[in-house]
Amino acid sequence: MKDKELNIAIIGLGYVGLPLAIEFGKVFSTVGFDINQTRIKELNKNNDTTLEVDSAEFVKSSMLALTSDERDLSSSNIFIVTVPTPLDINSQPDLESLKKACLTVGTYLKPNDIVVFESTVYPGATEEYCVPILEKKSGLMYIHEKNKNTNKNGFYCGYSPERINPGDKERSLKEIIKVTSASTTEALEVIDDLYNSILNTGTIRASSIKIAEAAKVIENTQRDVNIALINEFSLIFKKLSIDTEEILKIASTKWNFNPFSPGLVGGHCIGVDPYYLAYKAINSGYYPKLILSGRETNNKMGFNIADEVITIMAKKRISVLNAKVLILGFTFKENCPDIRNTRVIDIISELDTFGCHVDVYDPMVDQEKIMSEYSINLVSELNTNTYDAIVLAVAHQQFKDMGIANIRNYAKENHVIYDVKYLFKPDEVDGRL
Repeated sequence: MKDKELNIAIIGLGYVGLPLAIEFGKVFSTVGFDINQTRIKELNKNNDTTLEVDSAEFVKSSMLALTSDERDLSSSNIFIVTVPTPLDINSQPDLESLKKACLTVGTYLKPNDIVVFESTVYPGATEEYCVPILEKKSGLMYIHEKNKNTNKNGFYCGYSPERINPGDKERSLKEIIKVTSASTTEALEVIDDLYNSILNTGTIRASSIKIAEAAKVIENTQRDVNIALINEFSLIFKKLSIDTEEILKIASTKWNFNPFSPGLVGGHCIGVDPYYLAYKAINSGYYPKLILSGRETNNKMGFNIADEVITIMAKKRISVLNAKVLILGFTFKENCPDIRNTRVIDIISELDTFGCHVDVYDPMVDQEKIMSEYSINLVSELNTNTYDAIVLAVAHQQFKDMGIANIRNYAKENHVIYDVKYLFKPDEVDGRL
Protein backbone atom coordinates (compact mmCIF):
# COMPACT_ATOMS: atom_id res chain seq x y z
CA MET A 1 0.00 0.00 0.00
CA LYS A 2 1.17 3.50 -0.77
CA ASP A 3 0.48 6.31 1.68
CA LYS A 4 -2.19 7.80 -0.56
CA GLU A 5 -4.05 4.47 -0.50
CA LEU A 6 -4.26 4.23 3.29
CA ASN A 7 -7.70 4.71 4.79
CA ILE A 8 -7.45 4.20 8.53
CA ALA A 9 -10.20 3.29 10.97
CA ILE A 10 -9.70 3.53 14.74
CA ILE A 11 -12.15 1.28 16.62
CA GLY A 12 -12.73 2.70 20.10
CA LEU A 13 -12.11 6.33 21.04
CA GLY A 14 -11.11 6.27 24.68
CA TYR A 15 -7.77 7.16 26.27
CA VAL A 16 -5.92 5.08 23.69
CA GLY A 17 -7.97 5.41 20.51
CA LEU A 18 -8.64 9.13 20.48
CA PRO A 19 -4.98 10.30 20.54
CA LEU A 20 -4.27 7.79 17.74
CA ALA A 21 -7.19 9.02 15.67
CA ILE A 22 -6.14 12.63 16.14
CA GLU A 23 -2.54 12.02 15.06
CA PHE A 24 -3.40 9.79 12.10
CA GLY A 25 -6.05 12.30 11.05
CA LYS A 26 -3.31 14.87 10.54
CA VAL A 27 -1.65 12.66 7.91
CA PHE A 28 -4.15 10.17 6.51
CA SER A 29 -7.85 9.85 5.79
CA THR A 30 -9.04 8.51 9.13
CA VAL A 31 -12.35 7.40 10.61
CA GLY A 32 -12.68 7.37 14.38
CA PHE A 33 -15.44 4.97 15.41
CA ASP A 34 -17.07 4.45 18.80
CA ILE A 35 -20.40 2.85 19.68
CA ASN A 36 -20.96 5.50 22.38
CA GLN A 37 -23.06 8.16 20.63
CA THR A 38 -22.71 10.60 23.52
CA ARG A 39 -18.94 10.32 23.28
CA ILE A 40 -19.03 11.03 19.54
CA LYS A 41 -21.24 14.10 20.06
CA GLU A 42 -18.77 15.45 22.63
CA LEU A 43 -15.77 14.78 20.39
CA ASN A 44 -17.44 16.43 17.39
CA LYS A 45 -17.60 19.55 19.58
CA ASN A 46 -13.82 19.23 20.17
CA ASN A 47 -14.47 18.23 23.77
CA ASP A 48 -12.52 15.31 25.20
CA THR A 49 -13.77 14.50 28.71
CA THR A 50 -10.77 12.22 29.32
CA LEU A 51 -8.57 15.34 29.05
CA GLU A 52 -6.05 13.50 26.85
CA VAL A 53 -6.56 15.73 23.79
CA ASP A 54 -6.77 19.53 23.74
CA SER A 55 -9.40 21.21 21.59
CA ALA A 56 -6.73 22.73 19.34
CA GLU A 57 -5.58 19.24 18.31
CA PHE A 58 -9.00 18.45 16.88
CA VAL A 59 -8.68 21.39 14.52
CA LYS A 60 -5.26 20.22 13.32
CA SER A 61 -6.64 16.76 12.57
CA SER A 62 -8.32 17.90 9.37
CA MET A 63 -8.59 14.43 7.78
CA LEU A 64 -10.40 12.83 10.73
CA ALA A 65 -14.11 11.97 10.72
CA LEU A 66 -15.71 10.86 14.01
CA THR A 67 -18.72 8.57 13.88
CA SER A 68 -20.86 6.00 15.67
CA ASP A 69 -22.22 4.67 12.36
CA GLU A 70 -20.26 1.52 11.51
CA ARG A 71 -21.15 1.87 7.83
CA ASP A 72 -18.56 4.67 7.70
CA LEU A 73 -15.90 1.96 8.06
CA SER A 74 -16.66 0.45 4.66
CA SER A 75 -13.89 2.23 2.75
CA SER A 76 -11.19 1.63 5.36
CA ASN A 77 -8.32 -0.75 4.66
CA ILE A 78 -6.39 -0.49 7.92
CA PHE A 79 -8.36 -1.11 11.11
CA ILE A 80 -6.77 -0.34 14.47
CA VAL A 81 -8.64 -1.83 17.44
CA THR A 82 -8.27 0.00 20.77
CA VAL A 83 -11.18 -1.29 22.85
CA PRO A 84 -10.95 -2.07 26.60
CA THR A 85 -9.93 -5.52 27.81
CA PRO A 86 -11.04 -5.59 31.46
CA LEU A 87 -11.68 -8.46 33.88
CA ASP A 88 -14.86 -10.28 34.80
CA ILE A 89 -16.06 -10.71 38.37
CA ASN A 90 -13.74 -13.69 38.77
CA SER A 91 -10.64 -11.75 37.66
CA GLN A 92 -10.60 -13.62 34.36
CA PRO A 93 -10.07 -11.92 30.97
CA ASP A 94 -13.23 -10.27 29.67
CA LEU A 95 -12.85 -10.17 25.89
CA GLU A 96 -16.44 -9.24 25.07
CA SER A 97 -15.58 -5.76 23.77
CA LEU A 98 -12.76 -7.26 21.71
CA LYS A 99 -15.16 -9.83 20.26
CA LYS A 100 -17.68 -7.15 19.30
CA ALA A 101 -14.93 -5.06 17.70
CA CYS A 102 -13.79 -8.07 15.66
CA LEU A 103 -17.34 -8.70 14.50
CA THR A 104 -17.67 -5.07 13.43
CA VAL A 105 -14.34 -5.05 11.61
CA GLY A 106 -15.07 -8.44 10.04
CA THR A 107 -18.20 -7.03 8.47
CA TYR A 108 -16.16 -4.56 6.41
CA LEU A 109 -12.93 -6.50 5.96
CA LYS A 110 -11.75 -6.80 2.36
CA PRO A 111 -8.89 -8.70 0.67
CA ASN A 112 -5.45 -7.33 1.64
CA ASP A 113 -6.81 -5.22 4.50
CA ILE A 114 -4.80 -5.06 7.73
CA VAL A 115 -6.19 -5.31 11.26
CA VAL A 116 -3.94 -4.02 14.05
CA PHE A 117 -4.77 -4.64 17.70
CA GLU A 118 -3.58 -2.32 20.47
CA SER A 119 -5.69 -3.71 23.33
CA THR A 120 -3.73 -5.53 26.03
CA VAL A 121 -4.23 -9.30 25.85
CA TYR A 122 -2.51 -12.51 26.90
CA PRO A 123 0.18 -13.92 24.59
CA GLY A 124 -1.51 -15.65 21.69
CA ALA A 125 -4.90 -13.92 21.93
CA THR A 126 -4.69 -12.09 18.59
CA GLU A 127 -4.20 -15.23 16.53
CA GLU A 128 -6.04 -17.70 18.78
CA TYR A 129 -9.09 -15.59 19.66
CA CYS A 130 -9.43 -12.61 17.30
CA VAL A 131 -8.38 -14.11 13.98
CA PRO A 132 -11.01 -16.91 13.96
CA ILE A 133 -13.75 -14.32 14.57
CA LEU A 134 -12.45 -12.14 11.75
CA GLU A 135 -12.18 -15.12 9.39
CA LYS A 136 -15.69 -16.36 10.11
CA LYS A 137 -17.33 -12.93 9.86
CA SER A 138 -15.47 -11.79 6.73
CA GLY A 139 -15.25 -15.09 4.89
CA LEU A 140 -11.57 -14.32 4.24
CA MET A 141 -8.47 -16.26 5.23
CA TYR A 142 -5.78 -14.97 7.56
CA ILE A 143 -2.49 -14.35 5.76
CA HIS A 144 0.68 -15.28 7.64
CA GLU A 145 4.24 -16.27 6.77
CA LYS A 146 3.45 -19.93 6.13
CA ASN A 147 0.60 -19.35 3.67
CA LYS A 148 1.31 -15.94 2.16
CA ASN A 149 2.53 -17.35 -1.14
CA THR A 150 -0.66 -19.32 -1.71
CA ASN A 151 -3.26 -17.18 0.07
CA LYS A 152 -3.74 -14.11 -2.12
CA ASN A 153 -7.27 -13.27 -1.06
CA GLY A 154 -7.08 -12.78 2.66
CA PHE A 155 -6.31 -10.23 5.38
CA TYR A 156 -3.29 -9.47 7.56
CA CYS A 157 -3.03 -8.81 11.28
CA GLY A 158 -0.65 -6.86 13.45
CA TYR A 159 -0.21 -6.04 17.11
CA SER A 160 1.11 -2.73 18.44
CA PRO A 161 0.33 -2.51 22.16
CA GLU A 162 -0.85 0.74 23.63
CA ARG A 163 1.49 2.48 26.06
CA ILE A 164 -0.61 5.52 26.92
CA ASN A 165 -0.18 6.82 30.47
CA PRO A 166 -3.41 8.71 31.29
CA GLY A 167 -2.80 12.28 32.41
CA ASP A 168 0.89 12.24 31.41
CA LYS A 169 1.49 15.26 29.17
CA GLU A 170 5.25 14.68 28.91
CA ARG A 171 4.97 11.12 27.56
CA SER A 172 2.19 11.62 25.06
CA LEU A 173 1.55 9.24 22.17
CA LYS A 174 4.10 10.92 19.90
CA GLU A 175 6.82 10.61 22.54
CA ILE A 176 6.37 6.89 23.28
CA ILE A 177 8.34 4.19 21.47
CA LYS A 178 5.82 1.87 19.82
CA VAL A 179 6.23 -1.88 19.51
CA THR A 180 5.14 -3.18 16.11
CA SER A 181 4.51 -6.71 14.87
CA ALA A 182 2.61 -8.39 12.07
CA SER A 183 1.63 -11.69 10.50
CA THR A 184 4.01 -11.22 7.55
CA THR A 185 7.14 -9.20 6.87
CA GLU A 186 5.27 -7.23 4.19
CA ALA A 187 2.48 -6.27 6.57
CA LEU A 188 5.04 -5.31 9.20
CA GLU A 189 6.64 -2.85 6.76
CA VAL A 190 3.29 -1.14 6.25
CA ILE A 191 2.41 -1.08 9.96
CA ASP A 192 5.84 0.09 11.05
CA ASP A 193 5.90 2.89 8.46
CA LEU A 194 2.38 3.86 9.47
CA TYR A 195 3.25 4.38 13.13
CA ASN A 196 6.57 6.03 12.34
CA SER A 197 4.68 8.66 10.36
CA ILE A 198 3.18 10.05 13.59
CA LEU A 199 5.89 9.34 16.18
CA ASN A 200 8.88 11.39 17.26
CA THR A 201 10.51 8.46 19.05
CA GLY A 202 10.22 5.68 16.49
CA THR A 203 9.33 2.01 16.83
CA ILE A 204 10.84 -1.32 17.78
CA ARG A 205 9.88 -4.37 15.75
CA ALA A 206 8.98 -7.66 17.39
CA SER A 207 9.62 -10.89 15.52
CA SER A 208 6.04 -12.08 16.03
CA ILE A 209 2.66 -10.95 17.25
CA LYS A 210 2.93 -13.27 20.24
CA ILE A 211 6.25 -11.72 21.28
CA ALA A 212 4.71 -8.23 21.15
CA GLU A 213 1.71 -9.39 23.20
CA ALA A 214 3.99 -10.90 25.84
CA ALA A 215 6.20 -7.80 26.00
CA LYS A 216 3.18 -5.62 26.66
CA VAL A 217 1.64 -7.77 29.35
CA ILE A 218 4.90 -8.12 31.32
CA GLU A 219 5.51 -4.35 31.34
CA ASN A 220 2.66 -3.80 33.76
CA THR A 221 3.04 -7.15 35.50
CA GLN A 222 6.61 -6.28 36.45
CA ARG A 223 5.47 -2.93 37.82
CA ASP A 224 2.63 -4.56 39.77
CA VAL A 225 4.97 -7.07 41.41
CA ASN A 226 7.47 -4.34 42.28
CA ILE A 227 4.79 -2.18 43.90
CA ALA A 228 3.52 -5.22 45.80
CA LEU A 229 7.01 -5.68 47.25
CA ILE A 230 7.12 -2.04 48.36
CA ASN A 231 3.61 -2.35 49.79
CA GLU A 232 4.76 -5.34 51.81
CA PHE A 233 7.78 -3.36 52.99
CA SER A 234 5.43 -0.62 54.20
CA LEU A 235 3.34 -3.13 56.15
CA ILE A 236 6.47 -4.53 57.79
CA PHE A 237 7.88 -1.09 58.62
CA LYS A 238 4.53 -0.11 60.10
CA LYS A 239 4.94 -2.93 62.59
CA LEU A 240 8.44 -1.67 63.35
CA SER A 241 7.24 1.94 63.78
CA ILE A 242 9.69 3.32 61.20
CA ASP A 243 8.95 5.59 58.24
CA THR A 244 8.73 3.87 54.85
CA GLU A 245 9.32 6.99 52.78
CA GLU A 246 12.59 7.81 54.53
CA ILE A 247 13.77 4.22 54.19
CA LEU A 248 13.01 4.22 50.45
CA LYS A 249 14.80 7.53 49.92
CA ILE A 250 17.93 6.25 51.63
CA ALA A 251 17.84 2.88 49.84
CA SER A 252 17.42 4.59 46.47
CA THR A 253 20.86 6.20 46.79
CA LYS A 254 22.25 2.83 45.69
CA TRP A 255 22.52 2.79 41.90
CA ASN A 256 20.57 -0.43 41.33
CA PHE A 257 17.68 0.13 43.75
CA ASN A 258 14.46 0.57 41.78
CA PRO A 259 12.39 3.54 42.99
CA PHE A 260 8.77 2.60 43.70
CA SER A 261 6.31 3.91 46.29
CA PRO A 262 3.63 2.08 48.25
CA GLY A 263 0.00 2.73 47.48
CA LEU A 264 -3.20 1.64 45.82
CA VAL A 265 -2.86 -0.20 42.53
CA GLY A 266 -5.88 0.23 40.28
CA GLY A 267 -6.72 1.44 36.82
CA HIS A 268 -7.13 -0.34 33.52
CA CYS A 269 -3.54 -1.62 33.20
CA ILE A 270 -1.44 -2.45 36.25
CA GLY A 271 -4.27 -3.97 38.25
CA VAL A 272 -5.58 -5.94 35.26
CA ASP A 273 -2.76 -7.11 33.00
CA PRO A 274 -1.16 -9.55 35.50
CA TYR A 275 -4.38 -11.56 35.52
CA TYR A 276 -4.21 -11.90 31.72
CA LEU A 277 -0.71 -13.36 31.94
CA ALA A 278 -1.69 -15.56 34.89
CA TYR A 279 -4.71 -16.85 32.93
CA LYS A 280 -2.53 -17.91 30.03
CA ALA A 281 0.12 -19.38 32.32
CA ILE A 282 -2.40 -21.52 34.21
CA ASN A 283 -3.98 -22.73 30.96
CA SER A 284 -0.50 -23.66 29.80
CA GLY A 285 0.20 -25.74 32.90
CA TYR A 286 2.14 -23.29 35.07
CA TYR A 287 0.84 -21.64 38.25
CA PRO A 288 2.35 -18.11 38.60
CA LYS A 289 2.65 -17.86 42.38
CA LEU A 290 4.68 -14.65 42.49
CA ILE A 291 2.40 -12.75 40.09
CA LEU A 292 -0.79 -13.74 41.91
CA SER A 293 0.76 -13.17 45.33
CA GLY A 294 1.63 -9.64 44.24
CA ARG A 295 -1.94 -9.13 43.11
CA GLU A 296 -3.24 -10.36 46.45
CA THR A 297 -0.98 -7.96 48.35
CA ASN A 298 -1.97 -4.97 46.24
CA ASN A 299 -5.66 -5.84 46.36
CA LYS A 300 -5.61 -5.68 50.16
CA MET A 301 -4.01 -2.25 50.47
CA GLY A 302 -7.23 -0.24 50.47
CA PHE A 303 -8.60 -2.37 53.30
CA ASN A 304 -5.29 -2.07 55.19
CA ILE A 305 -5.43 1.71 54.89
CA ALA A 306 -9.01 1.88 56.18
CA ASP A 307 -8.18 -0.42 59.10
CA GLU A 308 -5.24 1.76 60.06
CA VAL A 309 -7.38 4.90 59.95
CA ILE A 310 -9.84 3.21 62.30
CA THR A 311 -7.03 2.15 64.63
CA ILE A 312 -5.64 5.69 64.84
CA MET A 313 -9.13 7.07 65.47
CA ALA A 314 -9.57 4.63 68.35
CA LYS A 315 -6.22 5.65 69.82
CA LYS A 316 -7.33 9.30 69.73
CA ARG A 317 -10.63 8.31 71.38
CA ILE A 318 -12.70 9.28 68.35
CA SER A 319 -15.93 7.31 68.16
CA VAL A 320 -15.84 5.21 65.00
CA LEU A 321 -19.55 4.45 64.75
CA ASN A 322 -21.23 7.23 62.75
CA ALA A 323 -17.92 9.05 62.37
CA LYS A 324 -17.74 11.40 59.39
CA VAL A 325 -14.82 10.60 57.09
CA LEU A 326 -13.72 12.59 54.06
CA ILE A 327 -11.91 10.88 51.18
CA LEU A 328 -9.92 13.33 49.06
CA GLY A 329 -9.62 11.84 45.59
CA PHE A 330 -11.33 8.93 43.85
CA THR A 331 -9.57 8.45 40.51
CA PHE A 332 -7.15 5.57 40.11
CA LYS A 333 -4.23 8.00 39.71
CA GLU A 334 -3.47 11.67 40.19
CA ASN A 335 -4.42 14.51 37.84
CA CYS A 336 -6.68 12.54 35.53
CA PRO A 337 -10.45 11.86 35.59
CA ASP A 338 -10.19 8.08 35.07
CA ILE A 339 -12.10 6.06 37.68
CA ARG A 340 -11.78 2.63 36.06
CA ASN A 341 -10.89 -0.02 38.63
CA THR A 342 -9.99 2.60 41.24
CA ARG A 343 -9.05 0.94 44.51
CA VAL A 344 -10.11 3.97 46.53
CA ILE A 345 -13.45 2.18 46.56
CA ASP A 346 -11.88 -0.43 48.87
CA ILE A 347 -11.11 2.23 51.49
CA ILE A 348 -14.69 3.45 51.31
CA SER A 349 -16.16 -0.07 51.50
CA GLU A 350 -14.09 -0.97 54.54
CA LEU A 351 -14.94 2.27 56.36
CA ASP A 352 -18.61 1.57 55.65
CA THR A 353 -18.34 -1.78 57.45
CA PHE A 354 -17.26 0.09 60.59
CA GLY A 355 -20.35 2.29 60.43
CA CYS A 356 -18.61 5.45 59.21
CA HIS A 357 -20.36 8.03 57.05
CA VAL A 358 -18.04 8.64 54.12
CA ASP A 359 -17.95 11.68 51.85
CA VAL A 360 -15.89 11.72 48.66
CA TYR A 361 -14.48 14.89 47.11
CA ASP A 362 -12.74 14.80 43.74
CA PRO A 363 -12.95 17.79 41.38
CA MET A 364 -11.52 15.67 38.52
CA VAL A 365 -14.44 13.23 38.44
CA ASP A 366 -17.71 13.49 36.55
CA GLN A 367 -20.65 13.16 38.97
CA GLU A 368 -22.84 11.17 36.59
CA LYS A 369 -20.09 8.68 35.81
CA ILE A 370 -19.18 7.95 39.42
CA MET A 371 -22.85 7.58 40.33
CA SER A 372 -23.43 5.23 37.41
CA GLU A 373 -20.40 3.02 38.05
CA TYR A 374 -20.05 3.13 41.85
CA SER A 375 -23.31 4.62 43.20
CA ILE A 376 -21.35 7.35 44.95
CA ASN A 377 -22.65 10.88 45.29
CA LEU A 378 -19.70 13.26 45.33
CA VAL A 379 -19.72 16.28 47.59
CA SER A 380 -19.22 19.46 45.59
CA GLU A 381 -18.23 21.73 48.49
CA LEU A 382 -16.32 21.16 51.69
CA ASN A 383 -17.40 22.60 55.03
CA THR A 384 -15.03 23.46 57.85
CA ASN A 385 -15.01 21.68 61.21
CA THR A 386 -16.94 18.70 59.82
CA TYR A 387 -14.88 15.52 59.67
CA ASP A 388 -13.52 13.11 62.24
CA ALA A 389 -11.01 11.77 59.73
CA ILE A 390 -9.65 12.85 56.34
CA VAL A 391 -7.93 10.42 53.99
CA LEU A 392 -5.69 11.87 51.28
CA ALA A 393 -6.21 9.06 48.79
CA VAL A 394 -5.09 10.62 45.47
CA ALA A 395 -2.25 13.08 44.87
CA HIS A 396 -4.11 15.59 42.72
CA GLN A 397 -2.19 18.83 42.30
CA GLN A 398 -5.20 20.69 43.67
CA PHE A 399 -4.86 18.87 46.99
CA LYS A 400 -1.16 19.71 47.17
CA ASP A 401 -1.97 23.34 46.49
CA MET A 402 -4.59 23.38 49.23
CA GLY A 403 -1.88 22.78 51.84
CA ILE A 404 -2.19 20.80 55.03
CA ALA A 405 -3.46 23.76 57.09
CA ASN A 406 -6.45 24.33 54.82
CA ILE A 407 -7.20 20.62 54.68
CA ARG A 408 -7.08 20.43 58.46
CA ASN A 409 -9.71 23.18 58.64
CA TYR A 410 -12.28 20.73 57.28
CA ALA A 411 -11.71 18.46 60.28
CA LYS A 412 -13.05 18.69 63.80
CA GLU A 413 -10.75 19.70 66.64
CA ASN A 414 -9.94 16.07 67.47
CA HIS A 415 -9.36 14.31 64.16
CA VAL A 416 -7.20 12.00 62.07
CA ILE A 417 -5.48 12.88 58.79
CA TYR A 418 -4.11 9.94 56.83
CA ASP A 419 -1.81 10.54 53.87
CA VAL A 420 -1.75 7.65 51.39
CA LYS A 421 0.44 9.43 48.81
CA TYR A 422 3.11 11.24 50.87
CA LEU A 423 1.68 14.64 49.99
CA PHE A 424 2.86 16.13 53.27
CA LYS A 425 5.61 15.64 55.85
CA PRO A 426 5.31 12.81 58.40
CA ASP A 427 4.88 15.19 61.33
CA GLU A 428 2.02 17.01 59.56
CA VAL A 429 -0.29 13.99 59.45
CA ASP A 430 -1.43 11.26 61.83
CA GLY A 431 -0.67 8.31 59.62
CA ARG A 432 0.55 7.23 56.20
CA LEU A 433 1.84 4.22 54.32
